[in-house]
Amino acid sequence: MNRHKILVVDDMESNRMILAEIFRKDYQILEAAGTKSALQILEQELDEIAIVLLDWHLSDEDGGKVLEVMKQKGWMNQIPVLVVTAEQSIETEKKCIGMGASDMIRKPFDRDVIRKRVDNNILLYQHKNHMEEKVQEQNQLLRKQYTVMKLQAEKLKKSSQKMIDIVCNILEHYYPEFEDNTQTVREISRIIGRKVQAHYPEYKLTDEDVEAIAELSSLRDIGKLLISDHVLFKPAKLTKEENEYMKSHTTKGCEIMKMMKDIQTLDYHKKSMEICRYHHERYDGKGYPEGLKGDEIPISAQIVSVVDAYHALVNERIYKRSYSKEEAYYMILGGDCGIFSPKIMECFRMSRKEIETIDTEERKEPV
Repeated sequence: MNRHKILVVDDMESNRMILAEIFRKDYQILEAAGTKSALQILEQELDEIAIVLLDWHLSDEDGGKVLEVMKQKGWMNQIPVLVVTAEQSIETEKKCIGMGASDMIRKPFDRDVIRKRVDNNILLYQHKNHMEEKVQEQNQLLRKQYTVMKLQAEKLKKSSQKMIDIVCNILEHYYPEFEDNTQTVREISRIIGRKVQAHYPEYKLTDEDVEAIAELSSLRDIGKLLISDHVLFKPAKLTKEENEYMKSHTTKGCEIMKMMKDIQTLDYHKKSMEICRYHHERYDGKGYPEGLKGDEIPISAQIVSVVDAYHALVNERIYKRSYSKEEAYYMILGGDCGIFSPKIMECFRMSRKEIETIDTEERKEPV
């Protein structure tokens, strides 16, 4: 094991010899008679020097120059400096410590005391440097783990989005009422979501939240896959029992989403459950399945609920005609589809032109 090196900086050879004699048994001694040579040695031997014993009154300039350069270059983070001086002034001591010196030893000094103080400072810095190395290693490890987790999350997110698209294709293929549903509903949800994000910061929606809500809005009625075709496609008004059964598509949707938990990110799974279960809740508590009121209803479901109502109105169903965009707009505002949050209604009002433009563009695409 290599011995530690001590750099003794003093313009008097006799002083350097005394200090060298004290430490020679346990340390390799490097000597410098002035500032320039001291800094050269530090530059060359930085990784092997354990401590610097610095005389304060050098012939070329005081030891402050050495401290100043060491501080500028960051060397004091690795090497403790003990100022050795006959100066008794408390102001000098304050100045030395203020410039980064670890300790001050006044001449004449006791051999045992100076050895102990040197050993203690070296041990202290060794421990500090060791801990800093460990922290750096841990930080590097955490950064690598974070990168891996980020890649895994991104992969899971892409899988989740692909799964959503597959399910939507199935819904559109099997159920006529879902035809041309996905992109329109997503875009309207995105438009209203952005308005909520911009005007109501209390909901703390991020860009990622808005995009997730838009993506997942198309899964709101996935529970209808488990509803009997006899009820789902009935051309006449549903009976009370059939209506209650139809309402169960909200909870049945959650049952399906639970089976997809492992292929969704935590955030996507949470929002998909909220949207499936609560997109028929209403602000006054007269919705279903739980009769939630106000902001008991998750904001994701509040946004999708008004989109779902609007989209249902402007599209023909087996049991009803389609309404014009203007009719649907005023029916939503008038409470024909239940009571929505005043904040969501304000965002719906602000979004009217954008929504109608998007809807028109969507309808023009097949042509």
